[in-house]
Amino acid sequence: MKKIFCFALGSAMTLASSAADRWTILPDSFVINMNIEADRLPHADHVEMSGKKMAVVLYWSLDSNATFGLNRALVFPMLRTIPNNTHASLMINNDLDVASMIRVNGKVAPLKTRSVEINGMMNVCGEYTGTDGHGKIALELSRCISPTMDNAAMVESYTVRNTGPRPFNLLVPAVSQSYTTDPDKGVNGAYTVKADVCGEGSYNLNPGDSIDFSLVLQAYPATGGHAVMLSAQDELDKRKAFIDELDGKLVLNTPDKTIDTEFRYAKIRGAESIYETKGGLMHGPGGESYYAALWCNDQAEYINPFFPFLGYDTGNKSALNCFRHYARFMNDEYSPIPSSIIAEGDDTWNGAGDRGDAAMLAYGASRYALARGDKAEAEELWPLVEWCLEYCRRKLNDNGVVLSDHDELEGRFPAGDANLCTASLYYDALISASYLGKELGKPSRQLTSYTRQAEKLRKSIENYFGSNIQGYSTYRYYDGNDVLRSWICIPLVMGINDRADQTVKALFSPEMYTADGVLTCQGHPVFWDRATLYTLRGALYAGYPDEVIPRLSDFSRRRLLGDHVPYPVEAWPEGSQRHLSAESGLFCRIITEGLFGIRPTGFRSFKLKPELPAGWDFAELNHINAFGSDFDITVRRLSANKIKANIVNHSDGHDRSFTIRQGDTINVKL
Repeated sequence: MKKIFCFALGSAMTLASSAADRWTILPDSFVINMNIEADRLPHADHVEMSGKKMAVVLYWSLDSNATFGLNRALVFPMLRTIPNNTHASLMINNDLDVASMIRVNGKVAPLKTRSVEINGMMNVCGEYTGTDGHGKIALELSRCISPTMDNAAMVESYTVRNTGPRPFNLLVPAVSQSYTTDPDKGVNGAYTVKADVCGEGSYNLNPGDSIDFSLVLQAYPATGGHAVMLSAQDELDKRKAFIDELDGKLVLNTPDKTIDTEFRYAKIRGAESIYETKGGLMHGPGGESYYAALWCNDQAEYINPFFPFLGYDTGNKSALNCFRHYARFMNDEYSPIPSSIIAEGDDTWNGAGDRGDAAMLAYGASRYALARGDKAEAEELWPLVEWCLEYCRRKLNDNGVVLSDHDELEGRFPAGDANLCTASLYYDALISASYLGKELGKPSRQLTSYTRQAEKLRKSIENYFGSNIQGYSTYRYYDGNDVLRSWICIPLVMGINDRADQTVKALFSPEMYTADGVLTCQGHPVFWDRATLYTLRGALYAGYPDEVIPRLSDFSRRRLLGDHVPYPVEAWPEGSQRHLSAESGLFCRIITEGLFGIRPTGFRSFKLKPELPAGWDFAELNHINAFGSDFDITVRRLSANKIKANIVNHSDGHDRSFTIRQGDTINVKL
């Protein structure tokens, strides 16, 4: 019989932990387990998990007696509701407490939670000890909670084991709940939501015996749909296979276990949040809001360029599908392309106007195509890249920077009519397009024009945005901006280092950097993780590892082992720190593009600019699945200013070795 194992808390659980940490990385693993201490209870948190046809946000808690509570916020993105807008996924809350309904010798068995573990699934173990007049009775109940990978359903598997000296009778309740939604509120009429306990009955358990049962929650169209028969263990095995696949790809190994582990969790969150819609595979941020839809920032700019490095086929397919959808909106008039494609591809949202979306698309599509290394895909994407670059060129103002209505914060903070982020994205897109066009054999005149436009734009960025802000020789975010803004990090990400030193000092100053990372705007308490993730990546890429790595370690510890775990979040106070999945992609890019400094230059080539902090002797990134290869990069310190980079290509067996000074760039051809 397959078991779901619980891990007892003990003195051995000290790895990557501090007194302030609520969670611990289990020894010899990359799995986190909660430190359950009576003086730190009660505690409540939420975590999102996804499969291809549903998502669930688990709102869970431990009360002062360590009793586990759970409310499941179920999301079914392909069961559309009316109005069929951005947020029109069927959403249902379910707080059915199966564990509290079991009976031991006919009586309630209140459970005290012993461990909570999150590993792409949630494992919870509790125990009960009592007497029935004849002696001691003890049991352990473990549960594993997970969305299914391929069905509009989630499962919970339960195992009860007799841990005491005497037999007892266990009653598992027969539960079958269902209701039908209002047909006037569904795009396809009414939907049926169903919850069933599987394995109910009366069981006599001798000492050491165990019994398994499960809960299945699902939804489907009331007309023409039907419930699916699922084995909870089979579905959990599929989920584990998904996690195991990711654990074998893009594996980070550094002296900092916390960074390595958060990187591993970010891979899971970034890859799981892909939905099988009628419009094809669509990566969705989540957060009980953003599903079965696409955005120029979250997908095109943030996570799509990352998927080739991960080598997750579903991720690559979703990225290509995203760009294909946006290509539908190219037009001869060069009217703005929509910010978001919603409702499984049937509609659009453009409520914030032009946010610099064309620059986001050109940047993301060109970087994706280069790293993916698939010529046929690149040829398909080339017209989109061309169109977006031409759109941006036509939007240049008299100062040579790109006009846009807003930026990706959509008016939450002022961005003027021309912002630093859009201009910087356009700059990088021009450079990437010149690399991509060369691989595709495009006319040299056209590609030379792109490089010259990039050179001119770089000067315009300096002339228009370069400024002294609050005593720092950095950038103004827009004309009239006189306080520090988080997005001044963007030029660093794109390799524009003219004001790197002062920009890094400004971003890491007390005016901007807090325990939760970079503030959106000096003087405001609001933070968005995406800004912190861009900042850390940009400062690393610019050559400031000693300033970045301690902050990256602290950030990773806070997100992985703190009070709200285990993924990067969207924002605060907006969104209650939702686990939007594209932020996890941005975390991973701190490593690929920041720590290792990988900049795609061709289908089989890239620039490598590793940045080791003073306290590190090595860093390894294994099984990188980009540029048509499966390869490892190992960087080792030879002296204070000299490092050695080894590249092992598992695809062709051809290894390469380079000895460079810290901060130098290597041109790599696989």
